[in-house]
Amino acid sequence: MAARSVTLGIDLGTTSVKAALVEAARGDPSGFVVLASCARPARAETAAQSAAAGPQGQEQDVRRIIQALHECLAALPRQQLCKVCGIGVSGQMHGVMFWKTGQGCEWTEAGAAPVFEPRAVSHLVTWQDGRCGSEFLASLPRPESHLSVATGFGCATIFWLLKNSPEFLKSYDAAGTIHDYVVAMLCGLTRPLMSDQNAASWGYFNTRSQSWNLEILRDAGFPVHLLPDVTDPGNVAGRTSQAWFEIPKGTQVGVALGDLQASVYSCMAQRTDAVLNISTSVQLVASMPSGFQPVQTPDPAAPVAYFPYFDRTYLAVAASLNGGNVLAMFVHMLVQWMADLGLEVEESTVYSRMIQAAAQQKDTCLTITPTVLGERHLPDQLASVTRISSSDLSLGHVTRALCRGIVQNLHSMLPFQQLQEWGVERVIGSGSALSRNEVLKQEVQRAFPFPVSYGQDVDAAVGAALVMLQRNLNQQEY
Repeated sequence: MAARSVTLGIDLGTTSVKAALVEAARGDPSGFVVLASCARPARAETAAQSAAAGPQGQEQDVRRIIQALHECLAALPRQQLCKVCGIGVSGQMHGVMFWKTGQGCEWTEAGAAPVFEPRAVSHLVTWQDGRCGSEFLASLPRPESHLSVATGFGCATIFWLLKNSPEFLKSYDAAGTIHDYVVAMLCGLTRPLMSDQNAASWGYFNTRSQSWNLEILRDAGFPVHLLPDVTDPGNVAGRTSQAWFEIPKGTQVGVALGDLQASVYSCMAQRTDAVLNISTSVQLVASMPSGFQPVQTPDPAAPVAYFPYFDRTYLAVAASLNGGNVLAMFVHMLVQWMADLGLEVEESTVYSRMIQAAAQQKDTCLTITPTVLGERHLPDQLASVTRISSSDLSLGHVTRALCRGIVQNLHSMLPFQQLQEWGVERVIGSGSALSRNEVLKQEVQRAFPFPVSYGQDVDAAVGAALVMLQRNLNQQEY
């Protein structure tokens, strides 16, 4: 009888950290059971370390993210953690953080549990960072890649720091995404290791040759020593150098995955499925056939990008910057207005009331284009409200129009007819903003010409665990 396989999946998201314990289903080699899961808010937003970034800078405190991660693990069953034979990690793509090799963390005892505490680390500059304006991006060398470079991409951020805060970069000799950092700390890696999924999300990475654009970057004065080594997703990055909570020392840790790819892996059962993820941002994803190769000329104005998946295949992705974050902005605006009027109300109360109001308002003529944050292919686009009439001014009308606008904006980026041409027959819905919002679900079902079903809120964490679970099962077969 095969050994029991329990894997831990971790997802380091923009607003929350999630963890899930997954086990293979008995008698079903393709099935799995989620034994336990946990989510904790990150609450990691902080002021930019470089004053030159201004209000466009979007950074997070790495210590708070790791604290939320440890809170998640502390909430999982100890008797299951000690059975973990593999750890999969995913997280928010595009972002970059820096650390000193050998000084990135310190292992300590938190109660009875061994944990690591960040030490010589920078903030995480996230994918939402807006410091790289259109003029700055136009000044950068053209990448040798099918993917263009946008603000919030790791290499663009490093170029910006090179120009505006060169002394800052001299303090560090390693860089990666937040999830690359976690893998490096767990395994005690002397050099960070990155999957091609995360490398492609930084820019200046050629997915055909599986290599950074080193010559282009060197000629531009880029500090190429900061670029991580790259390997295939699904490969093992190393083994835990210490016991971590009840997880034994020597446990295999997979190279970090993109949260998008991990989410898709957890719920795309057939190639004819498309995945719609609405969390902080929005992604609509379809699988491209084996052998597909994207055109190698980057087009910054193209709303659909092709991201590496597994086994050298690609996902077609319409990635909108405007999703649950726009709903959160709307809630914050309402709370602020009420505070200006001398009234205090909790954001959670406002959110639940506005969804209730929109659920009762089945339709509206009000039209909201919700692109408050622009889009990567239209960075200067702003939001707008049109078709305003005296009968459409209630909270229900406005909330319904906002939810509809989020879905319609995605439709403008990737028309649903294109999905039909690609052979899509079903849409899998996932993500916290979608799972908790009945009105958004209604608008998705109204817009898509396919059946829509819903996955779990911990999709990326489950997906990361499943990648390691599948690897362990494959090893047992041999």
